[in-house]
Amino acid sequence: MKKHWRDCRLGDVLTLKRGHDLPGETRIEGDVPVVSSSGITGFHNEAKAKAPGVVTGRYGTIGEVFYLDQDYWPLNTSLYVIDFKGTRPRFAAYFLRNVLKDYQSDKAAVPGVDRNVLHEIKVRAPDPTIQERIESTLTAYDDLMENNRRRMALLEESARLLYREWFVHLRYPERMKDEGGRMKDGVPKGWERRTLEEVCVPGDGIQTGPFGSQLHQSDYSDEGVPVIMPKDILNFRISLESIARIPEELADRLGRHRMIEGDTVYGRRGDIGRRAYISKRHEGWFCGTGCLRFRPNPSVIDARYLFDTLGSPDTFGVIVNRAKGSTMPNLSGSSLKSVPILVAPRRIQDDYASHVVPIIAQIETLADQTQKLRTARDLLLPRLMSGEIEV
Repeated sequence: MKKHWRDCRLGDVLTLKRGHDLPGETRIEGDVPVVSSSGITGFHNEAKAKAPGVVTGRYGTIGEVFYLDQDYWPLNTSLYVIDFKGTRPRFAAYFLRNVLKDYQSDKAAVPGVDRNVLHEIKVRAPDPTIQERIESTLTAYDDLMENNRRRMALLEESARLLYREWFVHLRYPERMKDEGGRMKDGVPKGWERRTLEEVCVPGDGIQTGPFGSQLHQSDYSDEGVPVIMPKDILNFRISLESIARIPEELADRLGRHRMIEGDTVYGRRGDIGRRAYISKRHEGWFCGTGCLRFRPNPSVIDARYLFDTLGSPDTFGVIVNRAKGSTMPNLSGSSLKSVPILVAPRRIQDDYASHVVPIIAQIETLADQTQKLRTARDLLLPRLMSGEIEV
C-alpha cells in the first residue's frame, strides 16, 4: 500500500490562485456561478475559470471546499485551483478539504490564509489509481446528498407555490367555494392589515442577534450549542455543515436568548432575506450576529403562516427597501416594526398549515438523512486520506 503514496508538498499536488473581484453593481444576470469563501453566492454572465473547479476560502469561511462541474467566477475571498498537476479534480476537492481540516486544527490566529503558505504544507498523496478509488467511495455519499437536496428543493417549491396561490393570488379553497368572495379595502372580507410588531410577541417579538457582540472567537468550540449565522440559513432549513457552536456552560449563561419552536431566523446583513423556520429540532439554539429573530404571537398569527409571509414578494420587497448601507445592506429590528402583514382569518391559516406541515416534515426527514450522510463521509475522509482504510 505504501508504494502507492508519496510524501510531498501540497503545492506538488495542486496550485492555488487568489480569486477575482466582482462588485455586485457590475454583475450581469446569467447562469455562471459566483463562488465566495462560503460557496455559490450569486450568478453572472461571464466565467473567470473553467470547469472542473475546486474553490476554498482565502478569508471569511476557512476550511470549506467546493467542487464545481461548470465554468465559474471565483471571488477574491477565495482561492481556486488553476493547475491540478495530474491530480483527479474531484479527488483534489476531498484532498484539500482534508488538508485544511488539519491546518485549522493548528489554531492559527490569522483571519485568512496565504496560498504560498498552503503550498508548503507537507502531505501524503496517493497515485491516480488510489485517487480514483477514494473518489468513488466518497462521491457515493455526495451523490445521495445531492439527490436529497434536489428532492428538498422540489418540496420547498411546492410549499412556496401553495402560499402564492392562497395568499398572493387569493385563490384559497374557502374563497373559491364562495365564487370569488367579497372584498373590502382590497382584501377579502374578514382579513386584516397589521404590522409586524403587532403580530409578534409584545416586547420581545423582534430581536437582532442578541448577544453577538458578547462573543469572541475564543468563545466558540467544535462541540456544543449551534449559533446560527447568515451563511447557515437556507430557505426552510439550516445548514449544519460549518455552523458555529458555543460550549454548553456558556449557552446556559445566555439561556434567555435561546430560540424556541415557531421562531423565524432571518438574515439581516449582506444577502438579506435568507430565512429559516425554527422547528423543535432547533429549540435551544441561538440567533447569532447578522441575524434577526421573529417570534410570532400565537393568539394573532400562526408561526408557519408568518414564516411564509416574510418571504412573500410584497413583504420581502418592503423589508429590503428598509435596509441601510450601500456596500453592506443592513436591517435593524426597529426598522421592521411597521412592515405591513396581511393576516388571514385563523381558520384559513390553520387550514394552510395543515397542508404545509407534512411537506416540511418530509424536508426535515431528508435533511436528517443528509446530515447523517455528511457525518459518515467526514468521518471516513481522513481515514481514507491517511491510508488507514485501504480501497
